[in-house]
Amino acid sequence: MPEFFQFLVSGLTIGAVYALVALGFTLVYNASDVVNFAQGEFVMLGGMVTVFVHAAGVPLPLAALVAVIVSVVLGLSLYWLAIAPARGASAVSLIIITIGASILLRGAAQIVFDKQFHKLPAFSGDTPVQMLGAAVQPQSFWVIGGTAVMVLLLYVFLERTLLGKAVLATSANRFAARLVGINTTTIMALAFGGSAAIGGVAGILITPITLTSYDVGTLLALKGFAAAMLGGMGNPLGAVAGGLLLGLLEAFGAGYISSTYKDAFAFIVILAVLFAAPQGLFGRRTIERV
Repeated sequence: MPEFFQFLVSGLTIGAVYALVALGFTLVYNASDVVNFAQGEFVMLGGMVTVFVHAAGVPLPLAALVAVIVSVVLGLSLYWLAIAPARGASAVSLIIITIGASILLRGAAQIVFDKQFHKLPAFSGDTPVQMLGAAVQPQSFWVIGGTAVMVLLLYVFLERTLLGKAVLATSANRFAARLVGINTTTIMALAFGGSAAIGGVAGILITPITLTSYDVGTLLALKGFAAAMLGGMGNPLGAVAGGLLLGLLEAFGAGYISSTYKDAFAFIVILAVLFAAPQGLFGRRTIERV
């Protein structure tokens, strides 16, 4: 039982991070139909900027705020400098643009920062909490709780604010949204900035546990994409469920099968979803009449 609970907490912790990355994918995809493979780099930036700003003597909460602001600025820059000028390009071209942006951000990070691994101090200390015989790191509660807060804030924003409803209208039908006076270009830029902020928060929360480096974003982007595909691309709640499921698959697979294949589970999930259920577990089936 202690072993099972240990794997459960580990799976929920890393799954919460995948859920945030998948949420970033979903937010951008809903608003602009773009699959943003630079999403993982915003997670990297959240951790790296916080580490270096905090090392310069800035208090940790303020350093985290700076990291989120930097992520948002770069997310907006990605849209205005790369995506907006390519408006009307094919989906493949836009994906290639985001991959290029990912490579650019990764290269810039190793120049501005370095190639070493870095860690932040745990927010509530490193003393494990004993629960049902398992030793749980206090930072795990921050990761899971932080993800829950981000999901709640995103829900309130989309469902209870006029700007959030504009985002939903744009995701439902961009042309109709323009007809009723919504500036869809601004909404799409907002989606890129919001997804970058979500990625930055994920990087800040997970860095005390997993360390960060200039190249951690690539694998996180792939796993976040797998989580979004598993839950159903375009479905925010599906993205959260997909991230948690993927994290649990990794933790239990590594614990009961072999840790050697831990990173392979994301790619197995992508293949399984593409073959068995292309719409994902919670996606909507589309019907075309001809």
